[in-house]
Amino acid sequence: MSQHPRFLVVDGYAKAGRDDLASGGATTAGNLYAAMLERCHPGAQSDIVYPADPDAALPQGAAIAQYDGIAWTGSSLTIHQPDPKVTPQIALAEEAFRAHVPQFGSCWAAQIAAVAAGGRCDVNPKGREMGIARKIGLTPEGRSHPLYTGKKTVFDAFISHDDEITHLPAGGVLLASNAYTHVQALAVTYEGGEFWGLQYHPEYDLHEMARLCYCRKRKLTDKGFFQDMDAAQRFVDLLEALHQDPGRRDIAWLLGIDEDITNPDIRVAEVRNWIRHLVLPRMAEK
Repeated sequence: MSQHPRFLVVDGYAKAGRDDLASGGATTAGNLYAAMLERCHPGAQSDIVYPADPDAALPQGAAIAQYDGIAWTGSSLTIHQPDPKVTPQIALAEEAFRAHVPQFGSCWAAQIAAVAAGGRCDVNPKGREMGIARKIGLTPEGRSHPLYTGKKTVFDAFISHDDEITHLPAGGVLLASNAYTHVQALAVTYEGGEFWGLQYHPEYDLHEMARLCYCRKRKLTDKGFFQDMDAAQRFVDLLEALHQDPGRRDIAWLLGIDEDITNPDIRVAEVRNWIRHLVLPRMAEK
């Protein structure tokens, strides 16, 4: 048995979405997730797949079962409408459930898990939740769940989404919520497999959120997040400045940012807990 886990990282973006991120200086989602997994467990190896691409070669059956864990990224796609870029991703999640490989992921991942197991998603009627999700609170089930070992009961986190989970699947448990989005985290048991999903993004840092906002400047301005494009750029610049100098208390105060956002150990606690409680035990059983 290798002492280092081997992960399959599922980048949920279509190529156009990946190219858009790269053009704005953002790290593409699959690479961002692979880097986070390696930081959480040094020596971890990741294979990245792009199931939204029409020529994607996706593992099945025994090829999936060889992995110690499957990590899903976010995506700019929409899951509640038929789309040939989405259908293979739902099928891959179902296959992974059946293979009993532990799954984890952010944003799109939570929605994939819910739909693959029989739940539903739709557009969030409150509109886009962007930047920082405020006052995410653990449910009673969340407070006792190993995903949140060492995490505060109420916290902030990076976020970027238009859609939300509206119906939990039969094997789903709500773990966290806030006033904007009812399902901020869930655990799904289906076909004997387990998926821990977050609507928010532990893989982001201030720089990556700055680049994402830069890529989305026009969209965010049109939606009323900023008065104009100059205001959007000033926000991007503030995020970058705080990333470069975390001691800038003036910027942290202005943006309402604390260690939930700036401390990477706090930010990725859920990822480490998933590895510790699901991935490593699976490795030990091999």
